[in-house]
Amino acid sequence: MELVGRQARECPGPASSSWRSDDDDDDLAIMASSQSLTTPCLRGRAHTPCCRFVRRALLVAAAALVVVVAAHGDGATATTTAAAAGGAGAGAATADDRQPKFPAIFMFGDSIVDPGNNNNRFTEAKANFPPYGQDFPGGVATGRFSNGLVPGDLLASKLGIKELLPPFLSSDLELKDLLTGVVFACGGSGYDPLTSKLATTLSSDDQLELFQDYKQKLTTLVGEKEMTRVISQGVFFTVMGSNDIVNNYFTLPIRRHEYDLPSYVDFLVSSAINFTKTLNDMGAKNIGFLGVPPLGCCPSQITLGGSPSRQCEPSRNQASQLYNSRVSKEIERLNAERSASGSKIVYFDIYYNLLDLIQNPASYGFKDVSEGCCGSTVLNAAIFIAYHSACPNAIDYIFWDGFHPTEKAYNIVVDKLIQLLGT
Repeated sequence: MELVGRQARECPGPASSSWRSDDDDDDLAIMASSQSLTTPCLRGRAHTPCCRFVRRALLVAAAALVVVVAAHGDGATATTTAAAAGGAGAGAATADDRQPKFPAIFMFGDSIVDPGNNNNRFTEAKANFPPYGQDFPGGVATGRFSNGLVPGDLLASKLGIKELLPPFLSSDLELKDLLTGVVFACGGSGYDPLTSKLATTLSSDDQLELFQDYKQKLTTLVGEKEMTRVISQGVFFTVMGSNDIVNNYFTLPIRRHEYDLPSYVDFLVSSAINFTKTLNDMGAKNIGFLGVPPLGCCPSQITLGGSPSRQCEPSRNQASQLYNSRVSKEIERLNAERSASGSKIVYFDIYYNLLDLIQNPASYGFKDVSEGCCGSTVLNAAIFIAYHSACPNAIDYIFWDGFHPTEKAYNIVVDKLIQLLGT
């Protein structure tokens, strides 16, 4: 500080030095009046010794500020910045304002949200090869069943948690991945145990076992208290049921020999509610339960329905509506039962959100609603289109393959979900 004081005395100040009182001579090291130091430099004397000193002093001060911020972490950043601004903006964002509503996000479900958990399994329900991922960052086929991002990624990003939501079975997970959430979903899965057997994939119960493994792994790394905080404050989504209805009841009518449609829907609803109860019992407090989309509007189901004009197949849409109607009431009932313990279990409709895109494509910039960019049959998906070519203009399509929407369609539906979440 002696050097600062000495140099300050040598630097010419403005004509008026009202910034210094008569008894402040011993405090010249304060030199807090940036005007008194910088004004002569701004008047054409930028190369004087004084001005060179000013520049050095400012650089030292800036470096010191960086050190302070680094020492105190993200929270200090907002505080230091606000102080430097001199209170110029009363509405400036604080560190708390920028914190996400949920510290972590978790996904259970099927291929709609699977980012690659099936990559190393012997199953047809995988997508870690082109043309999948052609619009993913770097054009990489990661195992996501779309041309780019899938709902888990989009939700994690829009909720301010992270940009990509990784599969729990990935071999290169880091601690930060575990702390902010992972995906347990597997392509081909469902609430009906038979569904996963047919696809040789993990069942919904298997996914809960993965979640238990996750909890144990996180406890080992950060302790039980922190693990409990991550789980209790995180948000969970379940996205299943479509494979049960499409594959088990319609495409491969195994369950149709045992149940009529209302009875099978009741079986699925019961299985879905038991799954949700177990998830809640395992510590998940904030659970979003997603219904099924209009399954009769998937290109593969339109093809199976045989509509010459490529209209949505009605019986599959009716099954979707019946399931959604019954499961939404049970979710509402479960939420009422569990709310006293601090749990919030909410049903989210995606049926009408996606149907709106299909019925009003031009409003969302789509040109093709009934065909998949990669084809429109049950064999135009997953391993059956490995290394096939896709259409070059995926942005015009709602569906990427015979079953799964494009990233653009997902993005619109997720935006609607975010609005319902109230964030």
